[in-house]
Amino acid sequence: MIALLDRLRLFNLREFSTHWGRTAASVFVMAVSAAFVVTVIGISGSLTGSVEQLASGLAGNAALEVSGVTDAGFAQTVRADVAAVPGVAAAVPMLRAAVGPESDQLLVLGVDASSAALDSDLKGAVQSRDMAALLSVPDGVLAGPAAGHDKGDVIPVGSNQVTVAAVLHGADLERLNGGHYLIAPLPLAQRITGRLGQLDSILIVADPNIDAAQLNSAVTAAVAGRALVAEPSARAAQTGNGIVMLRFIAGMGAGIAFVVAAFLIYNTMSMALAGRRPVISMLRAIGGRKQTIVRDVIAEALAFGLIGGMIGGLLGIVSGRYAVGLLPGAFTQLTEVRLRYLLPWYAVPAAVAAATLTNVAASAVAARQVYRVSPVEALAPVGAGQADVVPRRLRLSAALLGVVLVVATVVIARAHLGLFASVALGSAFCAEIALGFAATGPIVWLAGLLARRFGPAGVLAGVNIDRAPRRVWATLMTVTIAVAMTITITGANADGVRSARASFASLADTDVWVTTTPEDMVPTGLLPAALPDRIAAVPGVARVTQGQLAFATLGGTKALVYGVEPGSNYAMSRSLDPEIERELQAGAGVVLSRDLARALGVSTGDDLIVQTPSGEKHAKVLASVSYFSALTGTAAVSLALMREWFSRPGATTLQIDAAPGTDPHELLSAIGQVVPPELHVYSGARALDGVSQAMEQGLVLSRIMLFIVSVIAAMGLLNTLTLALLERRRELGILRAVGSSRRFALRMVLAEAAAIGVIGAALGVAFGLTNQYLYSILAADLMGIDVTFRPGPLLLVFTLGALGLSLLGSIPPALRAARLDIVDAVSAD
Repeated sequence: MIALLDRLRLFNLREFSTHWGRTAASVFVMAVSAAFVVTVIGISGSLTGSVEQLASGLAGNAALEVSGVTDAGFAQTVRADVAAVPGVAAAVPMLRAAVGPESDQLLVLGVDASSAALDSDLKGAVQSRDMAALLSVPDGVLAGPAAGHDKGDVIPVGSNQVTVAAVLHGADLERLNGGHYLIAPLPLAQRITGRLGQLDSILIVADPNIDAAQLNSAVTAAVAGRALVAEPSARAAQTGNGIVMLRFIAGMGAGIAFVVAAFLIYNTMSMALAGRRPVISMLRAIGGRKQTIVRDVIAEALAFGLIGGMIGGLLGIVSGRYAVGLLPGAFTQLTEVRLRYLLPWYAVPAAVAAATLTNVAASAVAARQVYRVSPVEALAPVGAGQADVVPRRLRLSAALLGVVLVVATVVIARAHLGLFASVALGSAFCAEIALGFAATGPIVWLAGLLARRFGPAGVLAGVNIDRAPRRVWATLMTVTIAVAMTITITGANADGVRSARASFASLADTDVWVTTTPEDMVPTGLLPAALPDRIAAVPGVARVTQGQLAFATLGGTKALVYGVEPGSNYAMSRSLDPEIERELQAGAGVVLSRDLARALGVSTGDDLIVQTPSGEKHAKVLASVSYFSALTGTAAVSLALMREWFSRPGATTLQIDAAPGTDPHELLSAIGQVVPPELHVYSGARALDGVSQAMEQGLVLSRIMLFIVSVIAAMGLLNTLTLALLERRRELGILRAVGSSRRFALRMVLAEAAAIGVIGAALGVAFGLTNQYLYSILAADLMGIDVTFRPGPLLLVFTLGALGLSLLGSIPPALRAARLDIVDAVSAD
């Protein structure tokens, strides 16, 4: 044990204290990568967890839930049919509707006395003394703990008003929608929301010992297609389907972050072990075994992986909270609940485990060089031993692996695997690293050739580059990764936003839009029935075109359904051939986005069964079109069919065209004066900008990933350049001893960094453009639209930024080289 402690103190702890910056950088790389994993899991968990928490809190011990196909719900008469089913102990009706502005939105829960049969979070409220107070107050409601209202407050709900009879308290009641809700008697809730005779849900409590499958079948038969029958957890599952793209892309981003981290840690550990060669040689000379040395390195990696993972877990919690707050309002609409930051229990342990395994694996691969270095060779300077030469066999293996990955990328891209097509991006990234390693010789030769262009100091820098191909390749690829990832992410985002905006360009053809939501959200709320006639009477209005949007469940998948009429400027209908557009508006069938058609397993000409509040309907699939629907699939039907199928009279949007000679700005102002203040009036240009803004907000994870990769690359670059200086410390001291100036040493290090930066940036541009082009091919599967590849003008900025990053990272080691003490530099460690 004493020998073990002495070895760890001399071999490991001494290294930590001497080169604490390198150790801190490695821990930081792992911490940032782990933080990204926690952020990703936190966002996904918040989206699905908020829905699950509300669904389970309301359902309690309910075995089944009958829910509406859309937010219009279904007829209240369905409850009597369900209650009559043998085996149903209780059929609890419920109405759910969001009211108020988005920033302070409340969920209205309409219930009756039968809610006491549910062993749910609502049970305490229904059976409490507050219920008596509720019944004694005209139009009284119970306010949730976080609703922001006190007893006696009068709350406007549409054209009605309700009075807070009591404020609820308790941990269980705080979990429901984060405490932001109002509980009202069912008749009152139906009246104030304008949905008389309608329900959103029937929660079914089963008799003991009843067969679950038999009960499900009997209830389904009683509902007769007028609503959906499933377990209460199905709501969360449908939401999970809607955000599957967000989860998958985020998961891919986390994976890439760890690939980059593993690559940099491997490089750092390889050069750190090269710097420890004298110590390794001493241990080997006095009888130390190779296995013992490697075990110490792995134990070191394990410890720092755990530390980095735990630090990253804490950072990920903070960044996750911030990222959830940045999500666009469309996510709130899709989940139909108030989003709360809910971190799954496994998030931090998973991040710590990933960080630890990555650090150990990368360090273990780097530690293999201990087995290849003899005690005598370990005393040789870097570049003079066989361990510094890249074996030809290893380069050939890397080339073969790169070719295999390229073939896999092409196969995946052509297979049209939907969201799983994004695996091709990861495959391409790994192929580029493998091919880059196979081409170590030419890459290092180019860097040395360029360094020699910088005068006498550059000639010596070129010699240093030629002597240490492994180190140079590692440093150069760090720059390459930073540039490639930056171009890929920013270029792909720009291409996607531009192409999506172009597909929605028809929105700008409308002079004025009137909706219930801001322009960056999906307008699914119904407008007042008399509003179209009131707006049509405004001077300067040539035409008012009504439209309707709603989230509906089609074949178990939550989709956005458009109801259009002739003259509509909705992008989906405008993208159709004239003949198909006429068929659509005539009610001859339905048009689906490509991703929704793939999810439902249908194609053009097939018969699609649609569940509606009036029973199952059959519709012909008229076409499957390219349409951006990153959150969920999209369908379009005629407005008349939309109203008939889903029992949603009225419109959610009004498109107003100005009469010839009318100033659109004056018309916008005039319409704003006749529209209720809670509605939104904006121009077609703002409607188009709202789409772009929502997409930009949805790309928050991409921006976080770009920041993380950039930080990791910068730290890795500083690490490798500093290690390079330590490797040549004695050589620099000898140069100073024979008359070299401090300025010469400074120029030599900067020339080497500049050459590495230029070659690395050029290679990064090539890789980045390749990945950006690949993304444009995969976008049809990932986003549902055709994306046009267009290299941006920022390429030059990224290239110069990479060169600046290289020079910036080289400044500390360059200054250190210039300030070396001659006696200390030439002395033995």
